[in-house]
Amino acid sequence: MKKIAILGCGWLGLPLAKSLLDKGYAVKGSTTSVEKISLLKEVGIDAYQIEISENNIDGPIASFLDNSEILIIDIPPKLRGNQTENFVKKIENIIPFIIKSRVEKVIFVSSTSVYPDLLLENKDQNIITEETKPEPTLENGKQLVEAENHLKKNSNFRTTILRFGGLIGENRQPIRSLSGKTKLLNLGSPINLIHQIDCIGIIEAIIEKDIWNETFNAVAPFHPSRKEYYTQKAVELELPIPEFESSSSNLGKTISGAKVETVLHYIFKKPNL
Repeated sequence: MKKIAILGCGWLGLPLAKSLLDKGYAVKGSTTSVEKISLLKEVGIDAYQIEISENNIDGPIASFLDNSEILIIDIPPKLRGNQTENFVKKIENIIPFIIKSRVEKVIFVSSTSVYPDLLLENKDQNIITEETKPEPTLENGKQLVEAENHLKKNSNFRTTILRFGGLIGENRQPIRSLSGKTKLLNLGSPINLIHQIDCIGIIEAIIEKDIWNETFNAVAPFHPSRKEYYTQKAVELELPIPEFESSSSNLGKTISGAKVETVLHYIFKKPNL
């Protein structure tokens, strides 16, 4: 039985842990919240309270990693609004503990924000693959690329990078925050989203097929324009339709998730979102 440690049992990490448990894996999971420990234990997760900062790791990180073969790191940078942090330093703080542990393989949950948005005239322009050089323009993407590189260059374990598109799923649909808004930009920009169910499925495929030292763009093969998609979702959910600024330039990109399908032989369960 493979033993898996999930650093960050949040929106994705918790349902992932449940799915892995159902498949017979032994799962350790971390949370920063003492209140959430009991929830993790109730579903069968070996739970640990661990908080990682730029200067310290608060919690039993060595025990958390002990006897685990695979580590899944799912702790996104906190760089929105007024929140700023040195996410790269947090990853650097974890690496020595990984080296000292029996962890042989790491999955690092990253983001397609490592790729820049470019000026496009139609949605078929600017196709992004794993061969495209990451050139992030925002701080979030810059720190993710640096964190990826720190993990990939370490020869003590094998790392697979998983760059997710925009995450959707239960209780998470962007139209709920965009509904009724006006003067939204980039109406023709293609969407690059992925459902929570497929996030879990792709991670499990990496583990089951033992695919390491790879990078995958994980995005559903469905790229209508922002205006088309969010108008449709507003109608489906009976929400006010957002209004887009038609005179604005379109910035965007189309992320190809073809490598997920060809290398992992993964079939998307939610291809049309």
